[in-house]
Amino acid sequence: MNIGVSTASLYPLETELALEEIGKAGVKNSEIFFNCESELKPAFIDILLETKKKYDINITACHPTMSLAESFMIFSNYERRFYESLDIYRRYSEIAAKLGAKYIIMHGGKPNGILSDEEYCERYMALKEAAKQNGVTVLQENVRLFRAGDIEFLRSMVDILGDEAEFCFDIKQSVRCGYLPQELFKEFSKNIKHCHISDHSVATDCTLPFKAGFDFKGFFDLLKSENYEGNCMIEVYRDAYTEYSEIFESLEKLKNLEY
Repeated sequence: MNIGVSTASLYPLETELALEEIGKAGVKNSEIFFNCESELKPAFIDILLETKKKYDINITACHPTMSLAESFMIFSNYERRFYESLDIYRRYSEIAAKLGAKYIIMHGGKPNGILSDEEYCERYMALKEAAKQNGVTVLQENVRLFRAGDIEFLRSMVDILGDEAEFCFDIKQSVRCGYLPQELFKEFSKNIKHCHISDHSVATDCTLPFKAGFDFKGFFDLLKSENYEGNCMIEVYRDAYTEYSEIFESLEKLKNLEY
């Protein structure tokens, strides 16, 4: 298991500059959170590739900028938008493959969506098939205020799809949804391929690791016991720290844990 930093942690710093900061800090594992459509242009991807090569960064995953619109674009009853979304995901899978990333992370549909769980899973599998053409897998993330923030929906996905239900697990989203991260991870460990990590307390549900009281040693031991083979990315918001250096200090503490 490798531990790294998501470019999302440096938002609203521009994506290419965020990756540059991560590289300059000596971080060898990251994920790219795209923030606008212009960042999908070939010239922009070339900039990211140059930075990746310059600092020898392993890019594990990509996060589409359309995540807030996925319920409208992918999981509505207007099929033409859905087919357009398949083309968009094909493009993201091409980009992910160029960057060496294995995963595209999806927020998915809202809880008030009109599709049944079975129909939702059919759309999800269509996205996976589109991305698979470039050797990339689509992961459903457990995001609050989205359908997959509900443990019952995650269970339904696993019941319907079995091993084809593949997840990105986010600690802060688990806390926001009222679930203990360790228990949620353990239940879905066989389906979890990627993790977003952060710390939390009574005062805040998202801060840097070691700024609150979460037991990261115990969590990593759990991952090991469950034979987790994915990576863990620090993903926090800008109000979780003052200086970028705090992110990288937190990362070093995580890497120094024995697990």
